[in-house]
Amino acid sequence: MNDDATLYTEFLASGVDADEVPELAALNAARPLLDAFITLFRGTEAEVLMRLLVLREIGREAEAPRWSPEALRARFAYLDAVKLETVLKRLRDNALLSIGEDGQYHLSDIGRNAVAAIAMLLRFGEEEDAELGFLTAQLAGLQAVGGVTAESLGHLLSKLNDLTWHFEEAIASGSEFRILDARRRLSANGRWLARGTDILDKLLADPEVDFDIARVAQRIGLAQSRLARADAAFQRALNKIEAQRVTLGGSGISSSDVAAWLRKLDAAAIGTLAADALAMVPDLPLLAGGHELLDRAETALGDARLRAEADAALPPPDTAPADAVLQTEDLALLQHFTHRLQALPAARPLHDVVAGGGFAHASYRLSLLALLADGESASPVDGPIGAFMRLPLDVRFGDGLVPVGEDEIAAINAGEVAPRPPFPA
Repeated sequence: MNDDATLYTEFLASGVDADEVPELAALNAARPLLDAFITLFRGTEAEVLMRLLVLREIGREAEAPRWSPEALRARFAYLDAVKLETVLKRLRDNALLSIGEDGQYHLSDIGRNAVAAIAMLLRFGEEEDAELGFLTAQLAGLQAVGGVTAESLGHLLSKLNDLTWHFEEAIASGSEFRILDARRRLSANGRWLARGTDILDKLLADPEVDFDIARVAQRIGLAQSRLARADAAFQRALNKIEAQRVTLGGSGISSSDVAAWLRKLDAAAIGTLAADALAMVPDLPLLAGGHELLDRAETALGDARLRAEADAALPPPDTAPADAVLQTEDLALLQHFTHRLQALPAARPLHDVVAGGGFAHASYRLSLLALLADGESASPVDGPIGAFMRLPLDVRFGDGLVPVGEDEIAAINAGEVAPRPPFPA
């Protein structure tokens, strides 16, 4: 790979340097190993397969790991000689193969690591769920050499969560075939789940385990617990489907049997079966019997009744009569009381000022005097009330009661109303 600073220019955003992306540091540090895989997998599919073929066959000879050119040509006699030389040169130029001083080929360290990794992937690829087995085996190897990391555990956690999502989706689909496939997949992964549990037990039993590793390990344990409960969920879903299964007459053939048979047919065969089973019919605006019409009528009547009950519209507005006279407040008693107070010659007891006309008039006058005691600032500017509040009078209320015994008044607060002395000129 090129070490030029412009290597990532077309991929990074404007103004961002590769050194500013910490995620690239680990990849840059492993560039010699990554170069090996780039060499293996660059080119056409046939070229990639030929490189893998040659590299794997050279690595198979554990007893005699060195190959002479003649031995290689004899071993790969089924390949074109020129193509074989091209493959060997490509592997040699990119440090996957090495040539000793004796002129014999052998795998380099990077080449052997690449072959070992590919061999492990191919080994697990022969099983139903290669990814979980590969990740668990890889984790077991890392644990054996004390190299378990939170990242390696995270890959296993991601796979377990993916399996959980797959199983939940199968149950939610309600498809008997998807549920059975998911159940078989869970059963095939049972031994890897058990081995993963053993690895977690050993990790969590270590009192000095790293916090991040312990945290991810606990989450893996929770994910495995959810998967352990998946089999019971599968059984409940299958029981529900079994209760809904239909048997065709007395033949003993169920709807599931028919669906399984149809799934084995190709599209052409299904089209042939459907050719005589489907027919074009005219587009009818309405096709209903008496019961259907009665249901529709009942629904329509019920909707009309509900709409009538829910009608809460306001009544229409009423036009006010043109000759209506607005009602005004009667202030005659206030104006009369104002004139009496204006003519007050000297201080008078409170009961003498408010008496006259009965209890109602007396209480009204007393309330006006209470307003007058609050001062002119509590009154409006204009009108009869304003004129009353501007009277030059002082109203003083006492603490006791004065007996009256007339004009519907038994007793009244002690106090007096007195004209204010004129201001000196």
